[in-house]
Parts: sequence; structure tokens; C-alpha cells
Amino acid sequence: MANGQWFPQDWPERIRALADGTLTPVVPKRAATVMLLKDTTAGPVVHMLRRRASMAFAGGAYAYPGGGVDPRDDDHQIRWAGPTRAWWAERLGVDEAQAQAIVCAAVRETYEEAGVLLAGPAPDSVVGDTTGEDWEADRQALVARDVSFAGFLERRGLVLRSDLLGAWTRWITPEFEPRRYDTWFFVAALPEGQRTRNASTEADRTVWIGPAEAAASYDKGELLMMPPTIATLRQLTPYGTAGEALEAAPARDLTPVLARARLDGDEIVLSWPGHDEFTKHIPTGGAPA
Repeated sequence: MANGQWFPQDWPERIRALADGTLTPVVPKRAATVMLLKDTTAGPVVHMLRRRASMAFAGGAYAYPGGGVDPRDDDHQIRWAGPTRAWWAERLGVDEAQAQAIVCAAVRETYEEAGVLLAGPAPDSVVGDTTGEDWEADRQALVARDVSFAGFLERRGLVLRSDLLGAWTRWITPEFEPRRYDTWFFVAALPEGQRTRNASTEADRTVWIGPAEAAASYDKGELLMMPPTIATLRQLTPYGTAGEALEAAPARDLTPVLARARLDGDEIVLSWPGHDEFTKHIPTGGAPA
């Protein structure tokens, strides 16, 4: 391939099935992912993980910590700092219970997959090092879904710091994919005193990398990524600090990005509105161009 765009081999067949009405789209699950940033002398870098090649979805691709919403976090009121649930509901385009669950998912997945926790004992504080054995036991319990994130916060007496997150963009997995997610992307800065680690069983490598460097590696075909990942990396490149990116987040458009597939003569045209670089022309009997 000319670049590192992830493109599953079964997509052309599934797109054709969707076009002729023999494939019924799966309802997407709510999900959240976090672009965790930290400042360096050369500018901000973002934490990325490489999904194991054995993963059924996007194996080998670079991504950010993230995952699906835990429905148990919809209706349990937790200690909350920052913008209100009503504010987040309006910002994310959902009701208040869903807004809480999506924000919880963003914070929980960052903790599960990177060991970084955006919460503290008070509304204006954040926990320090989270690498001890007791923290690890709690993290493992969250991964196993033995405890909800709301329950974890309540037991430890922690306040979720929603003010440390900025909603950045929203992408929905194409209708022809067998696994679909309605994913909200957030930005956050690495809290002082905390450090990342590869805590995910789904990743075989993690890196801190500048958005421009990662995008250049994608362009050369060295890093494999899904369209939302490379699109957000390009969007991060103008910002000189993590704080600048966070300040820009509230003005970002959260209209969902959903791929479209249409028949045009003897080929299928696959496109993502607003992102022309990902357009694919797929001959009805061949590989994408």
C-alpha cells in the first residue's frame, strides 16, 4: 500500500453485500478513546499503542487507549468534577446518563490500557503514581469487569476529573463492518506524577510520538492506522502544547463521521465525508485502488 491505511480484505465483499441489501448493519456500541498528550522540548507527543496482530479488529494498527462503554456506569451517580453532566450531555449529543457513561469509559480505558487515572481525592486534585500492587489489583478487576468504574471510584473515595478531558471528534464504524462502534475521541494531558505503561493485553507495543512524526510514518507506510487515528493525528499537529489542544477542544465539531459506500459504474466508491484522503475506488471484481 502507498500509506498505512488499514483496509481489511473482506471489505469489498461486505460493501457489495450492503449495496445489494443482503447485509444488515450491526448497531454500533458506544465507545470512547483518549489521545493522551504530554509536553516535551520538541512539542507535545501522544501516547499510542499497537494492537496485537492476532486481534480480530484492526490487528497490527496503531491506536489510542480506548474501548466500549460499561452499561453499569449509566445510572450510578458518582463524585464528579468539572463541567456538569448536563453540559457533557449537550456537548456529546446524548442524555445525561449516557454522557456520564461515555466520560467514564474514556477515563476507565485510559487507566486500564495505559495505567493513567484522571481522578483525584478532591475536585482540584489528581492521584499520583498508580503502579503499586493495590492499584494493579484494582485495574485488573476493572479489566475483568468484576467491578464497575463507578464502584471503583466510590470505594477509593475518588472524584472523576471530567475537566481534564476535552471532547475532540466522533467517528462511527462503517455500516458494513461486523464490529461497529460509535466512538467519541477525547484529548487529555498526562497528569503530573503519573506515567504510562503497556497495561493492555490487546497491545504488543506502546510509544510516545509527535503527531507530525506519526503522520509522516503513516504516509510512508511504516505505521498502520485506521482513518480516525491518522485523521486526529493530523488535527493535533498545529498545537504547540497539550494545553493548547485542550483549550481548542470545546469548539470542535462533534458531528459523527461515517463512511459511505456507493456504486459508480463498475466500481464501489468508499469515502469518509470531510476526509478525502481515505477515499477508495474498488472495482467490482478486484482490489481497492
